[in-house]
Amino acid sequence: MHTDEILKTLEACYPDAAPALHFGSPYELLVAVILSAQCTDERVNKVTAELFKEHNTPERMLALSQEGLERYIFSCGFYHNKAAHILSASRDILEKFGGEVPSSREELMTLAGVGRKTANVVYAVAFGGDAIAVDTHVFRVANRLGLAVGKTPEEVEKGLCAAIPQPMWSRAHHLLIFHGRRVCHSQRPDCEHCAAAPLCAYYTGGKSPAAPAAD
Repeated sequence: MHTDEILKTLEACYPDAAPALHFGSPYELLVAVILSAQCTDERVNKVTAELFKEHNTPERMLALSQEGLERYIFSCGFYHNKAAHILSASRDILEKFGGEVPSSREELMTLAGVGRKTANVVYAVAFGGDAIAVDTHVFRVANRLGLAVGKTPEEVEKGLCAAIPQPMWSRAHHLLIFHGRRVCHSQRPDCEHCAAAPLCAYYTGGKSPAAPAAD
């Protein structure tokens, strides 16, 4: 496997790879990641720019009613469930964790609306932990490149963690996301302009660049 070469190639292509969500605290990041489910980071950043002016702590968030929070986050989609999760998680942070977002993945996953992907993002980005969050971009790109082949995010995460040195996990997460957004698109990957194409199992295996890959 060309893991090292692939990561070096992606690093050269995306030295600016970094979290796209705007946040000023672990709590703000947690809320933003919950809102980002099936929503673009650009849209989330517009919503949180207004929301966080007055409601950027668990206490201030809980000053909103369910309906009040929904009015802020309506454009992010699935606003009813997201609002319920954010308010429930905020209560748990206050009542179970002394008002501070927990710093372990296991405790993060006890919060409403926080699955493994969200917990990994917050753990890695807010607390500097080693983790690979497998979103739709990471899932697709990891399978195509051959870095980790799996049918579920959990399988791909396990494969990536086995293939990539632990200190590189969080960095690799951002590199794969950038590659998925900019080049390795879902329906029509731009293999012609992909610097990693010579190392890519999808490309070298003779797959048509226009063929979609399941996310």
